[in-house]
Amino acid sequence: MSGASDPDSSGRAPIDLNQFDVHAAGGIPWRRAADGSVEVVVVHRPRYDDWSFPKGKLDPGETFEQAAVRELAEETGYAVDLGVELPAVTYVDRNGRSKVVRWWAMTVLGGDFVANDEVDELAWMSAAAAVDILTYPTDRDLLAPLVAAVGRS
Repeated sequence: MSGASDPDSSGRAPIDLNQFDVHAAGGIPWRRAADGSVEVVVVHRPRYDDWSFPKGKLDPGETFEQAAVRELAEETGYAVDLGVELPAVTYVDRNGRSKVVRWWAMTVLGGDFVANDEVDELAWMSAAAAVDILTYPTDRDLLAPLVAAVGRS
């Protein structure tokens, strides 16, 4: 696992990871559309009947970065390259545990999506369209920082 206190790349104050019961990581695969706009991947999770971004809990001894790449491969079938780190998200999960999720913008290097038990649908769409389909406000809140970050790249 990463250190006890990790900053995100925005320059915000470090997050004290020891205060959270659950550590998770995820990514937002993105690409540039023909018109120059940003498209992102969203996934449907049948267990929760929600639309979200791929993410999951860290395995023992795994860093946040390793977990983010692994989760993308497991949930989407994509091999990815980590890009800029996005703001971390913190919340209380369905089981009452405090949770921190660290996020990265990601570019897809290859692979193909195959529906599975965790994710039964995957869609590429504009960031604007994703605002309307994403179930959770915390996911929607990641879109503006993503678009701002990749617009600089």
